Amino acid sequence: MSAEKELTGKLARAEWLNAPDTKTVLAALAADGGRARVVGGAVRNALMGEPVSDIDIATTETPERVMALLAAKGIKTVPTGIDHGTVMAVTPSRHFEVTTLRVDVATDGRRADVAFTGDWLTDAQRRDFTINALYCDADGTVHDPLGGAADIAARRVRFIGDAHQRIREDYLRILRFFRFHAHYGKGDPDAAAMHACADERDGLKQLSGERVRDELLKIVSAEAAPAAFRQMAAVGILSLVLPEATRLDRFEKLVEIETTQLFRSEPDPVLRLGSMLDLDSAGVAALASRLRLSNRDRDRLAAMLTDPTKIVCYMSMREMRRALYRMGVELFKDRVSLGWADDRRGHNAFQWRALLAMADSWERPVLALTGDMIKAAGVPEGPEIGRVRDEVEEWWIDSDFIEDEFSIIERLKAVVQATVY
Repeated sequence: MSAEKELTGKLARAEWLNAPDTKTVLAALAADGGRARVVGGAVRNALMGEPVSDIDIATTETPERVMALLAAKGIKTVPTGIDHGTVMAVTPSRHFEVTTLRVDVATDGRRADVAFTGDWLTDAQRRDFTINALYCDADGTVHDPLGGAADIAARRVRFIGDAHQRIREDYLRILRFFRFHAHYGKGDPDAAAMHACADERDGLKQLSGERVRDELLKIVSAEAAPAAFRQMAAVGILSLVLPEATRLDRFEKLVEIETTQLFRSEPDPVLRLGSMLDLDSAGVAALASRLRLSNRDRDRLAAMLTDPTKIVCYMSMREMRRALYRMGVELFKDRVSLGWADDRRGHNAFQWRALLAMADSWERPVLALTGDMIKAAGVPEGPEIGRVRDEVEEWWIDSDFIEDEFSIIERLKAVVQATVY
């Protein structure tokens, strides 16, 4: 069997390609003599045996015709990027990004002005990597104009044509190269690509914080992320996009723990990012501002890096409950994970793992003390109610969350009696 037939057979049986909504959209786009093919990530991942999530479609039809053809079949459309030829087809099961075949007219390193074309090879040549320039018809027939199938088989990430030129069209492709190699590559990165990334790295300075952030979080989530960050550091790219990454040793250890000890199905990109940082609150704020991190991610990073609570692997149950109550489960687990990654003594792994497991099963206790109970004890309405409750709560925490309501009331009385109203 030829390589092309083998690939076609593999895709012809793909569940996502045979799904009713996929077939309906592809048929609608071909209803008036046009051509439509699935392109990029879905084809690449299917041929690599990786999960397929997004399904992108390339077509010879113009965006206006795309919307008309889909509407004729009752398919909702959203013109998400119509100037660049992109329309979103919305079906009950998924969204499809449908883009007219294009050629770049002008590029500035961040975006491109495009013209529409009917030529599939021209469309392929404007893409970034050979593994992203494969197409397939509705019946699974594979079209490989630039040798991407061979690179998929070799797990090799290679720029299309001249790597320098591809990068100058969009400097984000430097980070995309490391991301794709970390997720899909095998062995050493392509030498020509590495040289081009190093030569063109100053172009990264013109990219927005959001675009850099999104790529970094995708790279950090890869199983081979430690190698990718070391490679980025070796060619002077990491110092441009994430100079704060001074703890690659801890990051590498965390990834090792996650993959060999915890067997997590999905990595936590914010935790992984935090593991390579050694910053105070001001440093986290500056990083968050530059990369446009969400407020939640900013606050989480600041907490995991600066919280003063002492976390050690041999905490008693009482110490663990106290820390969990004060910190919350997420921060506690973040600090445990960083503590484990900092611990070079392998024989402590059982204790660290136990702390994480106990945090997952912990139920937050509730202090059986209401505002009405505090007022009934003689505390006037106002801020004093909160102060008294806080004082009783501190005693309750130190008492290991005693559940005896009589003891709690007695402590309330003692606190109230010690205060003159």
